[in-house]
Amino acid sequence: MTYDRLVCANCAAPVSQGRCPVCRANRERLQQQEGPFGGLNPLALIVLLVVLVAALALVAQQTA
Repeated sequence: MTYDRLVCANCAAPVSQGRCPVCRANRERLQQQEGPFGGLNPLALIVLLVVLVAALALVAQQTA
């Protein structure tokens, strides 16, 4: 999830604006979580996992 849609419970402003210390801390935390798969949504991750499992099954079938 990206922080541009989150609303701070402390100041009721968008977290992306960073108006209060809570917003700034959460914005920093969310920015650090963005890794190689941080930009993908859960559906894309599931599809990627299914494709990898299918490829592994195909390789295992050809070697047997």
